[in-house]
Amino acid sequence: MAGSSDKARFYLEQSVPELQDLHRKKIFTKEEITSIAKKRSDFEHKLNARGSQPVDYARYAEYEMNLESLRKKRVQRMGIKTRTYSGQRRILFILERATRKFHGDMGLWMQYVDFARKQKSTKRLSEVLTRVLRMHPTKPGLWIYAANYALDERSDMTEARSYMQRGLRFCKNSQHLWSEYAKLEMIYIARIVARGRDLSRNEDLWKKDALPRANAPDADVIPLPPITAWEDNLHPEPGFIDQNILKCLGDTPVISGAIPMAIFDGAINQFPGDATLGETFFNIVVGFQDLPCASKISQHIINHLLTTAPSDPAALICYVRQPVIGVQTFSSDFPGALGISLERLKSALKTVTSSRATHELSRARSLLSRRAIEWILQFVVEDLDPDISRVISMTLQKLWSQYQSDIRQSAGTNSEDFLNLFHELRRKGFKEMAEPGRSLASHLWPTDLKILGLSELKA
Repeated sequence: MAGSSDKARFYLEQSVPELQDLHRKKIFTKEEITSIAKKRSDFEHKLNARGSQPVDYARYAEYEMNLESLRKKRVQRMGIKTRTYSGQRRILFILERATRKFHGDMGLWMQYVDFARKQKSTKRLSEVLTRVLRMHPTKPGLWIYAANYALDERSDMTEARSYMQRGLRFCKNSQHLWSEYAKLEMIYIARIVARGRDLSRNEDLWKKDALPRANAPDADVIPLPPITAWEDNLHPEPGFIDQNILKCLGDTPVISGAIPMAIFDGAINQFPGDATLGETFFNIVVGFQDLPCASKISQHIINHLLTTAPSDPAALICYVRQPVIGVQTFSSDFPGALGISLERLKSALKTVTSSRATHELSRARSLLSRRAIEWILQFVVEDLDPDISRVISMTLQKLWSQYQSDIRQSAGTNSEDFLNLFHELRRKGFKEMAEPGRSLASHLWPTDLKILGLSELKA
């Protein structure tokens, strides 16, 4: 026991000069310094005694973080010059001790990583990431975090790809890792296209007007780093850029979407016949629908899904959604695109009906109907053309009736999915349409508390 007390005393003595400096500059009062010393003593004795837990280290680090935040605010308010590294160094030291003693605790590792990143301690963060990946190579989230850090903070796509590819060697059965790798590549393509658009000033090649501004209130895009004055001065004249080089850039595998398609093919080979994974990739590409290569990648995904799983609801809903991707609701192209999608929806419902046994039909068709309703409801906005609104309303009515009929016959339908759809219909203004679902839900899930709560809603 004496050994642990000596160790605690040793660590406490190292902080004495810092506390004296804080008191001398009147950043903390004498009573506050005494309270800080007592609190640190309690933590150090607990950490160095037998039976210490990861939560003890986490609380100690959190206390020091709060103390450092208070010190910075007082220093800023008082206009005092003081050393800023001592608090950061102490917190990093606590977290270093914690991860060395409890190297299996992911909470401590992530607290360490997040703090080092927040403090912009690049060298320490690289060391910590290397260590935690060696300790936990089968954690997909760590590889994703490291890859995103390499791209976002260091702008190093080569390192980011290296993290993802190494992660797939250890976690090849992680669908999330496969999909995040594809998303990383799409983000990289978006950055290159945007930067090329700014350099070339060529609207036809880079679709300048089609890309929404990142600072728009309803924008759903990846914000890009601004061009610095130094970069802009490199090319003072618009004609300085060789347009042939930019055109060739558009044909490279990176910009043409070859890498995301290769990732998709690799994922499908690892998970053959999994249409849900294909839909996940499709949704990622839809998030980058303004990129020149997005339509090519989405078509590649749909072709594969319709070949390997032609009657799967996940594959069919992707096929139905494709025509309206990238088409604005108030544009002149929207009615035609929506018409094509609705025709595909009719065909998809027939495909599900003709390809399923009786006991499977209701479940598969209810899934497709639910997904179709969720998709169509996103087009219900104010000031929509009356004819389009009428078509949407009629389609929703048919799908909602079909969905209710199918869940009545199929077993195992999730009440949470039904409730979300019911409330979304009401929120979009279709209260009268949704009303029959109230009695159906009470019949199917009579003991569900959330279902019982529907009786309190106004019709």
